[in-house]
Amino acid sequence: MKKKLSLILLALTAALMIGCGAKEETKQVKTLDDLEGAKIGVQLGTIGDIYASDYEGDEAGTVVERYNKIADAVQALKQGKVDCVIVDEQPAIASTANESTLVILDEPFALEEYAICIAKDNDELLTKVNEALSELQADGTVDQIINNYIGDDTKGTCPYVSPDDVSYDNGTLVVATNVAFPPYEYYDKGEPVGIDMELITAIADKLGMQVKVEDIEFDSIINAVDSHKADVGIAGMTKTEERLKSINFSESYVTSKQVIIARDPSLSGDGIGFVDNLKRNFVDDDRWTFILKGLGNTLIIALCAVLAGMILGFLVAIVRVTYDKTGGWAFLNTICKLYLAIIRGTPMMIQLLIIYYVVFKSVSVPKLLVAIIAFSINSGAYVAEIMRGGIMSIDGGQMEAGRSLGLNYKQTMTSIILPQAVKNVLPALGNEFISLIKETSICGYIGLMDLTRGGDIIRSITYEPFLPLVAVALIYLLLVQLLNLGVGKLEKNLRKSEK
Repeated sequence: MKKKLSLILLALTAALMIGCGAKEETKQVKTLDDLEGAKIGVQLGTIGDIYASDYEGDEAGTVVERYNKIADAVQALKQGKVDCVIVDEQPAIASTANESTLVILDEPFALEEYAICIAKDNDELLTKVNEALSELQADGTVDQIINNYIGDDTKGTCPYVSPDDVSYDNGTLVVATNVAFPPYEYYDKGEPVGIDMELITAIADKLGMQVKVEDIEFDSIINAVDSHKADVGIAGMTKTEERLKSINFSESYVTSKQVIIARDPSLSGDGIGFVDNLKRNFVDDDRWTFILKGLGNTLIIALCAVLAGMILGFLVAIVRVTYDKTGGWAFLNTICKLYLAIIRGTPMMIQLLIIYYVVFKSVSVPKLLVAIIAFSINSGAYVAEIMRGGIMSIDGGQMEAGRSLGLNYKQTMTSIILPQAVKNVLPALGNEFISLIKETSICGYIGLMDLTRGGDIIRSITYEPFLPLVAVALIYLLLVQLLNLGVGKLEKNLRKSEK
């Protein structure tokens, strides 16, 4: 029998080694005709995604791989996970600048015109933006802004500067964008800059408004504008018939083209050293501050949400246990069961988006507070069931003993049952806190800077996946280990009190 088991384990090991060593089949893309049957990488929701979808599902077996960021698609191309990437020309130039094995095909994939998106019911703002844009095009400001970022002879020589006589009496223009699209929008020394950022500033100057930039995922920009979380959206966006069903667009301000990035196996180059790479990712332009700011928000959200979630969970658990034991509070029990069913039956990310875009659609609430509310509600549902299980695990004689001593139901529950229940479920509560810390990584979907998004921003600047991802992972690991130590110490102290 042992011999058979050894042979089975040997066969499984060999199979795993063969599987790990197997490489994905790749196809070299040299022309547009080679797209059929290829694996195409795109950024989700972009024009490249829309156009590439026409190839998807064809007889040649073309596959479209969608990524949240162009940096992720380019990295997948470098690793051979996709055969090419379709993206706008200027971001393609930026993403391949330091990649010797990547090339941009000479043949353009498609032409497009960028415009600013504005909500369907905001015709007044649309008119004002178009008028301002027309004036800026007529006086050469738009060309000046573009030349400041594109062109060997003009790049960096002619930045837009707001006039001294501008008065900002008309409030704030909230701008939704995705700051991962150089040279149209990217981070420089912690501030969003680029063609789109200077252009929207120039437009806001014409309107007498201050600019407030909201950095969110590209595929959330139209939702943010449509729900009036932002006044306008600008991120190298192209007007299409499908998008016009949901949103309005200004007149176009620049013509661009979609290009194809491919790998050329005949090319090679030397990579930069580890120390230089470390410096490029974290030291240059103080990029470590993205991680620090994200960590601070992650800790604030997690701590506030776990406290609020525990209070909410305790209350729900008491209602549920009271109904189970006495039959009282039937109406409250029904509401609690509905709450538990909805929260535990839907993904956390969907809950966060609904609370931000639907519940607080017409209410201006800080994103940090929105995240705390969303995670508190989610955590409360799981804490409630953990606590209910802990309370129900306490022997029924404990309640009878308390009542025989003259304590009422409330006194018995708070003085005898709950302390024992908390002690029993402490490890489970610690696990819930750990899960909560890691779940905060989805905050980037509403444009909130958390730890994960801080690493994503660095990746979008340097197009280097390894160091930012490892740094973020190590910080999460450190937080979890510290929490485990704290919970373990608390458990020991509670056990000492039993002796």
